[in-house]
Amino acid sequence: MSFAYVGCYTTPDRDGRGTGIEAYRMDAATGAWEHVQSLGDVPNPSFLALDPSGRRLYTVHGGDTYSAVSAFAIDHSNGQISLLNTQPCGGPNPVGLTVSPAAPFLVVANYGGGTIAALPINADGSLGPLSDLVTLVGEPGPHPTEQTKSHPHHISMDPDGRWLIVPDKGFDRVYVFRVDPATGKLIEGDPPSVQSAPGAAPRHAAFHPTSKYLYVINEIDSTLATYAFDAERGALDQRQVISTLPPDFAGRSTTAEIEVAPSGQFVYGSNRGHDSIAIFAVDDADGTLTPVGWEPSGGTTPRFFAIDPSGDFLYAANQGSDTIVTFRVDQHRGTLTRTGQVIETGSPVSIVFA
Repeated sequence: MSFAYVGCYTTPDRDGRGTGIEAYRMDAATGAWEHVQSLGDVPNPSFLALDPSGRRLYTVHGGDTYSAVSAFAIDHSNGQISLLNTQPCGGPNPVGLTVSPAAPFLVVANYGGGTIAALPINADGSLGPLSDLVTLVGEPGPHPTEQTKSHPHHISMDPDGRWLIVPDKGFDRVYVFRVDPATGKLIEGDPPSVQSAPGAAPRHAAFHPTSKYLYVINEIDSTLATYAFDAERGALDQRQVISTLPPDFAGRSTTAEIEVAPSGQFVYGSNRGHDSIAIFAVDDADGTLTPVGWEPSGGTTPRFFAIDPSGDFLYAANQGSDTIVTFRVDQHRGTLTRTGQVIETGSPVSIVFA
């Protein structure tokens, strides 16, 4: 049985109209969702993550007034979740998070504090106190309001479970770390980071599932960068930068989410302003991308989208229109077709599948 969990903004300062975390039962054949739980009193669960077993759910609490993360247990008989505990994460407005299988640990990007935090995960899935807190080092980018300081926005784990990729929107850098399983300390890659174009504002990253390529979506200049990844050193080598927008678009837009299809044949990115999902084909020889097309997201401000584990469905979370729109994925061509299902929920900004 499959379940989907949606994090929604809840507070006025985040333009929040949601109640917390929403849980749904998912039909694998049709992609349809059935609501099973609304868990309130969870402020701004703006990003969600699962442990490898799919039995524990973790969330940050976004916004400048929050600096904590929470752990939940999943009941796989009905999909409902229950709180295990909440822990401070060492900085305001935590955003991206992931579970490192080393030991294991939860690793969190604190957007407001310019720090990366590691917290041990106990045997029951609850979180222990901080094992490490690292301040990112660099120089602010040129944007006068969006890049005044470090703003790590996401953490992506490589397919081998060794390396953590941290795009920093404020410093125009992509950082690389790993977790020492004995101490929970964060150890830099070699080199510790790579520079993006000035004003690019790297936001989110996604690994190719079977080849050593990393894709980083840049928020401010609406581009997508392809990197070759050295899994031994954790080193990145930029190979390509391509626009996420069609050539004839002249309006204002910023990017948000990026995902690689489970097949590894296509990469998808969301545009807020153009309000679309950009589709790119992957060249097997070198990992570079070629545009396939742009599909309207079916709403406004697609801050997030997620592809289900089968690769058959893509769900676009339109924060501005309070909807999640379902698309069937053509796995041979990469194109998207609306199924007709539209889920209404306030300010959806994150989706995971268990």
